Amino acid sequence: MRRPDKIIADASKQNWVDLYAPVAIQPYLKLSRIDRPIGTWLLLFPGLWSIALAAPVGEIPDLQLFILFGIGALVMRGAGCTLNDIADRDFDGQVERTRKRPLPSGQVTLMQAYLWLALQCFVGLLILIQFNLFAIFLGAASLILVAIYPFAKRFTYWPQFFLGLAFNYGALLGWAAVTGNLGSAPIIMYVGGIAWTLGYDTIYAHQDKEDDVLIGIKSTALKFGQNTKIWLMGFYAITVLALLASGYIVGLTAPFYTFMAGAAVHLIWQIRSLDIDDGDLCLLLFKSNKFFGTLVLIGIIGGKFVVPF
Repeated sequence: MRRPDKIIADASKQNWVDLYAPVAIQPYLKLSRIDRPIGTWLLLFPGLWSIALAAPVGEIPDLQLFILFGIGALVMRGAGCTLNDIADRDFDGQVERTRKRPLPSGQVTLMQAYLWLALQCFVGLLILIQFNLFAIFLGAASLILVAIYPFAKRFTYWPQFFLGLAFNYGALLGWAAVTGNLGSAPIIMYVGGIAWTLGYDTIYAHQDKEDDVLIGIKSTALKFGQNTKIWLMGFYAITVLALLASGYIVGLTAPFYTFMAGAAVHLIWQIRSLDIDDGDLCLLLFKSNKFFGTLVLIGIIGGKFVVPF
């Protein structure tokens, strides 16, 4: 049953959770941000990129790994968001965009949120143990980053950096799940992914900057202010160069560079279009990163199939 008064500010008015999900489970799905799926895509893409990057020449990526990473991204993004809402429950009620979230609005209790967090982590563990031993240990180490991020905004103007460390860990884990080791290509991709997150989440953070000042939390949006576009040019340049380098290392061919050119144009469009004082536009540009991720993925897969220059 749809309840317009319960729809969270940055969720689509047509999101399926509010339209179709049983009322009893809607608060839990919203704790996991399933009504706002863009975050799941942004977490998933680096893993898919890396799986595709590690695939043998002339072969499509491992579809079973794609499915496992998809489920893992859904539940671990949900777990991270639940932990974030637990940590921010006192702040969220003071911010217009977040005051309808399940905890500050009283739709779930703190104990219920902790139980939901535990369930999601358990499902994530079931996914992780499907991988090789090296990937299991590597994936388990990411929990440290997941635990740090929700508290980073309290002590640094760079919480987006900590988000980047966590959200792009799939660039390492995807390669490890395919090969059982790490190499320079996934590490460079990881660096590029961190820069990508610094860019898109700075754009996202501009929606909340006035509230953040009032309640005393930090972000790159506040740190960069009117210089945001200059910083974005730097972050997105690192992103593109790092992805190009990782593709070059593994010998990707012409389609990769063609699609990367399109992806770079998309990032330029984001910077040129940005108005840091237009919250709706910031949200639109943030969500548009799904197209960037898709272009990169198609380029990597295509780059495994065509004869080199």
